[in-house]
Amino acid sequence: MDKNIKWVNEQKINRTIEAINANNMNGYLVNSKEELINKIEELVKEGDLVACGGSMSLFETGIMDHLRCGRYKFLDRYKEGITPEEATKIYKESFFADAYFSSSNAITENGELYNVDGNGNRVAAMLYGPEKVIIIAGVNKIVKDVEAAINRNREISAPANAQRLNKKTPCAKVGYCMDCNSKEKICREFTLIKSQSRKDRIHVIFINEEIGY
Repeated sequence: MDKNIKWVNEQKINRTIEAINANNMNGYLVNSKEELINKIEELVKEGDLVACGGSMSLFETGIMDHLRCGRYKFLDRYKEGITPEEATKIYKESFFADAYFSSSNAITENGELYNVDGNGNRVAAMLYGPEKVIIIAGVNKIVKDVEAAINRNREISAPANAQRLNKKTPCAKVGYCMDCNSKEKICREFTLIKSQSRKDRIHVIFINEEIGY
């Protein structure tokens, strides 16, 4: 990344972190995937029960490999050969996790977390249950406000995820939301986290790269 663009992005991240902190959550900036792992090891103890939501960011940053390394008790929704019934059991057990890992569809410069789900298990765990929620986000997830967050999901997150999941939805064909009523639609639960009552629950870790959808 060009050093001047990286500097501009860093200022945006820092502004957003200030807003996240003001909203009684915790924001951090890391400059490499190695720093990201170090920060996670600060936040999550060895032996803790951990789980995750659906997220390409976790794969791209190497977090999935870290969760599988044996340091934690990992409820792995992606393990090979898992049945739908086993996955549903993991979704429910995730509410009792010490730490729940995910990304966010968009994060506003006002420090708000905007997310859209198909099943609702990810947003439900972000809202309530796990002791800690750890959000991993690239700078590309930061948007100006809630309206921009909605547009980002319609124009980027939803069609990209529908394509990734091989869904037979209009957005997977044309590349943008068409407000469909498809049986396979992945946009069903819409949430906006504006603040928290507990300061130590939600942790948002930014990396100054474009990561995930």
